[in-house]
Amino acid sequence: MGVLVCFHAHPDDEVFGTGGIIRLSADAGHRVVLVTATDGAAGEVPDGLLVPGESLAERRRTELEKSARILGAHRLVMLGYADSGMAGTPENNSPDAFANVPVEQAAERLAAVLSEEKADVITLYDSNGGYGHPDHIQVHRVGMRAAEIAGVQNVYESVINRDQMREMMMSNPEWNNDDSPIDFESFGTPEAEITTRVDVAAAIAAKRAAMQVHETQIGDFGPVLKMADEELKAAFGTEWFRRVGSQPGGAKELSLPL
Repeated sequence: MGVLVCFHAHPDDEVFGTGGIIRLSADAGHRVVLVTATDGAAGEVPDGLLVPGESLAERRRTELEKSARILGAHRLVMLGYADSGMAGTPENNSPDAFANVPVEQAAERLAAVLSEEKADVITLYDSNGGYGHPDHIQVHRVGMRAAEIAGVQNVYESVINRDQMREMMMSNPEWNNDDSPIDFESFGTPEAEITTRVDVAAAIAAKRAAMQVHETQIGDFGPVLKMADEELKAAFGTEWFRRVGSQPGGAKELSLPL
């Protein structure tokens, strides 16, 4: 049996792109380690959700712990860096923000986890972080370097299928936001460049349940949670990856482990 490490930027990022492989890998007897870089404290939160004296970082940690249990992760590691915020926000300028941490410093910490776990596979993001988020871009840089330090050969970029997302947006008018339309030229990865797809429809109930415990992120998950099971499977029942070092040639169906 293998060891899968999924490296993400914020609490809740684990669900969309890797929630299925986490659950199915655990069910298949593989060891799964979830590593999250930041505390998610720069996110928005619905009014009145936090209890008096509770910080957003504390609530998001609790939500992440619940999600990890639902998805079946055997170990959760929170590196605890400060959330860098969305591109162009004031948080970008903080010297403590994850995006501004020296890559080598953060990579050494992650590499220590990879080596301790004897990781066979690591997932991270593509070089644009999927959609240009500073923390996601830093996850790519740090994850790539950590894999190099620890000697992990199987590195997979968890990617957004640009073509599928465009089709979903066109078929779901409620998802279209005219105030901030998606620039598909810089969002996600064309399907022709994706090497690997994994059918995770069998884990869709776990993905939905994990989304639901991220109550602070209901603004992001809300439209998705309204979907019927079959709609959710169609939208999020496949997880997409680009294997580093492999030549694209159409996404191939892959069974676990990656």
